[in-house]
Amino acid sequence: MKLSLFDDFRLGVWARDDSIVDVTSVLPETTRPSDRMSALIADWARIESKIRDAARSTGTPRSQVTFRPPQPRPSKILAAPVNHGPHREEMIAAGAFKDVPGTIEKYVAFLKAPSSIVGPDGSIEHPDPTRRIDYEAELGIVIGAPARHVSRGNALSHVFGYLALIDVTMRGDEDRSYRKSFDTFTPLGPAIVTADEIPDPSVLELELSVNGRLRQKGRVADLIYDVPQLIEVYSRAMTLEPGDIIASGTPDGVGPLSPGDEVSLEVSQVPPLTIRVTARDPFHQPSTPGTR
Repeated sequence: MKLSLFDDFRLGVWARDDSIVDVTSVLPETTRPSDRMSALIADWARIESKIRDAARSTGTPRSQVTFRPPQPRPSKILAAPVNHGPHREEMIAAGAFKDVPGTIEKYVAFLKAPSSIVGPDGSIEHPDPTRRIDYEAELGIVIGAPARHVSRGNALSHVFGYLALIDVTMRGDEDRSYRKSFDTFTPLGPAIVTADEIPDPSVLELELSVNGRLRQKGRVADLIYDVPQLIEVYSRAMTLEPGDIIASGTPDGVGPLSPGDEVSLEVSQVPPLTIRVTARDPFHQPSTPGTR
């Protein structure tokens, strides 16, 4: 099943006829619009059959709706640094390491602010023309069941689904969590694909293009810590809550973005994400998701 939030954060299921079916009615009316995906994930075992029944209704052509980020309010975004073999070699060649070359075994994880999330309805806002920002194509893992001290063998049972995610990064000497947490620096969507459709995420491939030119091409199979190991390691340190997102690591080919660029990320078996880059208006105050 492919699930999205669209228009005024309505909850939708993708149908095979290129439409999206509104199934918002399966959730309590009191659910805050931007919390609808979190509520669905937390109550999935009880309401999955109701969603499947509701999804048999007539939908709206997907070309006529506005897709929001499918999970705008995770409690946290965990990201895996230097977790792709070819990307690690790329970083070594570029002189990115000041001392002994590192990988995920050394750095383990960093946190991105949930407020950095943006969907296909928005844009990546370049915050400073004097600084370089880069794209990093990633597979996003959405947690479905609380995970604490989870074993590798049981890890995938805690996954709700997968989505396309771009980890935008400002280059510099500041801490990763600062440089990667600017507003709009975590584009994701347009849909979450439930884990039953992707029983083995290692078979997935990623391709990222900028202005139609291929920049990154990689395999999830080349992750140093694969998806089960990421969940195992991270759940030792903190409880992963339903709706939390893990960014699994980027392939080689990382490069800069400029205002006016259009970025497209295709993850096999997952709807593609396309988003533009704009120059940030320093006087613009973005609205809070779900308050309209």
